[in-house]
Amino acid sequence: MNHSNYWKETHTPLYSFIFTLPLFLVYEIGIFSIATSDLPLLRNGADVIMRQMMEMLGVFGPYGFSGSFLIGFMIAFLRQKKKLMSTAIRGEYLLTMLFESIGWAIILTIVMIWFPILLMNGKDGRLLQQVVLAIGAGIYEEFVFRVILITGLAAVLEFIFQWGPAGKKVGAVILAAMLFSGFHFVGAFGEPPSMYIFFVRMVAGIVLGAIYVLRGFGVAAYTHTIYDLFVLVKFTTSS
Repeated sequence: MNHSNYWKETHTPLYSFIFTLPLFLVYEIGIFSIATSDLPLLRNGADVIMRQMMEMLGVFGPYGFSGSFLIGFMIAFLRQKKKLMSTAIRGEYLLTMLFESIGWAIILTIVMIWFPILLMNGKDGRLLQQVVLAIGAGIYEEFVFRVILITGLAAVLEFIFQWGPAGKKVGAVILAAMLFSGFHFVGAFGEPPSMYIFFVRMVAGIVLGAIYVLRGFGVAAYTHTIYDLFVLVKFTTSS
């Protein structure tokens, strides 16, 4: 395996699409196999926000946003595929990305061990529900708070303050992490306000944001999902 090609090609939307497609499908199948009446409660919060935004644009129904999300991924996939010198998807790259994501999740877990709590929303409920929500967090929270916010905030910081490539990315990662942390306290199902938990989750957001900038959406999404599954295993085995 050519290591220089691996780091370059796996950072592209093409590999992110292929890599995260199984997570997306498992999440959607899991959501609709649990209980249709519980969908508003079981869906990941970032997922709900995106669906509400799509409804404002006229896209309705439980499958509306899922289809739009998949179409968007397909467009990114086709555009990126034309630009690549080789259109072959290397299975060893995808497998290496999985092991890389596990490694990043272990690093994130080590970072969070310094704090008395391991973060994961919705610790109550059945195991299947928690697994599905962990997968949803990996996909939708990374898409909203990393792909959309970091990209958008970096553009704003460059436009307003004329920051360079490094400065705007660092600033965007920090701001997105603050919004990511604050998001968990908002709404009917938000957590009680806590500056300590805000700071801890902000640290996690900075780590995930750095992973996104360095390695792309696919690796960041899997890292987030695997970390949440680590936490779920801890709570399950300790209860």
